[in-house]
Amino acid sequence: MASVKQAFVLGAGKGTRLKTLTATLPKPLIPIHQKPLITYSFDHLIACGFDHFMVNTHHLPDSFSPAFPDGTYRDKQLEFRFEPQLLETGGGIANIADWLPKDESFIIYNGDILSDMNLSPAIEAHQSSGNLVTLVLRSEGEALQIALDEQSKQICDIRNTLQTASSRLYQFTGVYLVHPDFLKLLTPGKKESVIPAFLKLIERDSLGGIVIDDGIWSDLGTRGTYLRASANLSTNGFPNYGRQTQQQRLHPDATIHPDAHVCPLSSIGSGCIVGAGARIDNSILWPDSEAAAESSLRNTIVRSGESATGILIDQDV
Repeated sequence: MASVKQAFVLGAGKGTRLKTLTATLPKPLIPIHQKPLITYSFDHLIACGFDHFMVNTHHLPDSFSPAFPDGTYRDKQLEFRFEPQLLETGGGIANIADWLPKDESFIIYNGDILSDMNLSPAIEAHQSSGNLVTLVLRSEGEALQIALDEQSKQICDIRNTLQTASSRLYQFTGVYLVHPDFLKLLTPGKKESVIPAFLKLIERDSLGGIVIDDGIWSDLGTRGTYLRASANLSTNGFPNYGRQTQQQRLHPDATIHPDAHVCPLSSIGSGCIVGAGARIDNSILWPDSEAAAESSLRNTIVRSGESATGILIDQDV
């Protein structure tokens, strides 16, 4: 169990890489097997011992109240902090300083990832090291930008900004442990990235890193990774705390015609209608959407309230 209890889950991004999917719904609330994306972050953190959550919001902030009407998730307290102007990664942290513990570390967790990494080693490493910040890293990934000295376990460069990236490069997971003293490097109310503050910590030998390659980690920044994550849940129950059943993949309130074909990698939400002869391959139907009779959907996402007709491949409706 974690002795660190509070978690700041980042949810204020605009989700621009998902384009039309976030026109009517903020990215943290896009559905994956009948659950908002951000709830998988909560599930992971709860499994690791966290019980108080703060989420920053910006795009379509009024959507969060209907999703969490009593301000809780699995009996854990949720708080939301609206950013009228996006404050970026550093400014977002400074904006919740009043909520953060004064003398205990907390965790920051990107709200658009799916992971079941065991975070206990990261918590232990952070608390024993005395570092103000400890980044959780992976050995492989599409953005190998963090240079880690494997002996000292100190970060020595980020994106080769200091031109010292002779050490092995790692993927940053979007998860990191933070001591409250780190906030002294941030300016309340200022729109700023966290990277300059990290670079200052490198100069002080106070930016640590730990590599955690167990479990699965995925960044849901694009529609392709979104579709793959949904398919992974259908096939192998990733993440391990979110194992799905056939009933959850195909919501019991959906109406699916007996002559329709829905492949095992597709997800059909509550209130959906799938017409006669429709074929749904590796696609996602959000709640209260429709696949018309004789339609054919492949790698397609249908938003709530929309109807898909004809042959659609790699489309958002």
